[in-house]
Amino acid sequence: MINRLLEPDSGEISIDGVNIRSKNPVELRRSIGYVIQQIGLFPNMTVEQNIAVVPKLLKMPKEKWRQIVLELLELVGMPYEEYADKYPSELSGGQQQRIGVLRALAASPPIVLMDEPFGALDPITRDSLQEEVRKLQKRLKKTIVFVTHDMEEALRLADIIVFMNEGEIVQMASPEEMLHNPASDMIRDFMGRHTGRNNGQPMLFAEDLMRTNVLKVPYSLNTLESIDRMSRREVNSVIVLDEDDTFMGTVTLDTVRERGKAGRKIGELAGDNVPLIDRRMPAQEAFDLLIGSRADYLVVLNEDRTVAGIVTKTSMAKAMGDALWKAVLS
Repeated sequence: MINRLLEPDSGEISIDGVNIRSKNPVELRRSIGYVIQQIGLFPNMTVEQNIAVVPKLLKMPKEKWRQIVLELLELVGMPYEEYADKYPSELSGGQQQRIGVLRALAASPPIVLMDEPFGALDPITRDSLQEEVRKLQKRLKKTIVFVTHDMEEALRLADIIVFMNEGEIVQMASPEEMLHNPASDMIRDFMGRHTGRNNGQPMLFAEDLMRTNVLKVPYSLNTLESIDRMSRREVNSVIVLDEDDTFMGTVTLDTVRERGKAGRKIGELAGDNVPLIDRRMPAQEAFDLLIGSRADYLVVLNEDRTVAGIVTKTSMAKAMGDALWKAVLS
């Protein structure tokens, strides 16, 4: 209804104080990005042509829309030279959905509608795309209306959650408010393990399990100094921070020994082989992720992508042990 693919039976929808019924529906839709679960890429068009559909309709000059395509592809780690001329059939499901998201953003619309965009994807790809949407939203400052039936997805992505039932708004609140003060038994049941309590005991989250005293170094530190710091802390890896102190990646001692050269910056070796999680990820999910991955630890990030700490098997066992003893003693 926001982009008038369906007309409301009653009521009014306004964008910036203007009733959408007063606008030409075609012009309205060109000013609103739209991503659907089925992706809907044009199979006879290349990646570049798919992303540039709306900018072309808006009569942008070729130099401008081509630059937009290049920059958007770089944002999701799909280099222009490698992907621009590929067709949708040559991409994985996750890559196709990334292109669907970029197409919705290409004309820089102030609002983007996402209708269960990741529902058909496997869990690993879905997690990755959720994280990319969060990063894109923070960087591009767009309003995203995201429809989902997955409360975990809503809690992870939303600033405000609108919980609806049979066309009525049951509760509209921040994730924290909805977690701790669900407005009805229906919401409490729907949220299940996310509601903040487990059999009468407080629920544990990743932030309850993490170690905060971790080795972090700036990306510009040279490899020899990085090795020295790892040696002094008796650890075999280091977390690398970007110039704005946000997470850039991790580097192991083995990687430095194999690829490090005198004078080389540690940031040049940073990789993404360690899973990233949110502070409010439930402990059980963090446990399952750590056990199921080959990583030695999970990196816990704050909302601004600064590093809050790491979760290791040892820190997890200690936190869960402490919680168990508190439950027994109480």
